[in-house]
Amino acid sequence: MGDPKKARKKWEGPSTPWSKEQLVREQELLGRYGLRNKKEIYIARTIVKNLRLQARSLLALPPAERAAREKQLTAKIVRMGLLDKEELTVSDVLGLTEENLLERRLQTIVFRNGLSRTIYQARQLIVHGHVTVNGVRVTSPSYIVKKGDVVDYYPTSIFKTNPPVEVNKDVQ
Repeated sequence: MGDPKKARKKWEGPSTPWSKEQLVREQELLGRYGLRNKKEIYIARTIVKNLRLQARSLLALPPAERAAREKQLTAKIVRMGLLDKEELTVSDVLGLTEENLLERRLQTIVFRNGLSRTIYQARQLIVHGHVTVNGVRVTSPSYIVKKGDVVDYYPTSIFKTNPPVEVNKDVQ
């Protein structure tokens, strides 16, 4: 059963950790999304892998049950904001990549909405408690922002009155 206080591992490392192409791709993702370490890439990759696994398992189900579960899975993916289409299919879900998930991280949303000058400043603003999601302070840069959530500065933050750049708060 395990100790309830001990957290379970949330990610799986790569099967070929020293592949040159993979190392270059991971380094590029670290820079583009301002990640702290490769573990954050592995977590995103594992989440997407599990979603794709669920989609593949739907293909083996009978048509009636498959339709109901497919609707649930696609609704979850649209709610998370990973894909925007109205009518998603299993093949769309199978096409998900870790970039889709990394684009929905709070750190990326803060930078893309213009609340910070750089992706690294976005991480610092979040960790220091200057950012809220739907009015609730969030201090985790890896928080996945759902579709329709409002990202803004904390009401008592100095950046609320003196933002570092022009602010556009709407999340797509």
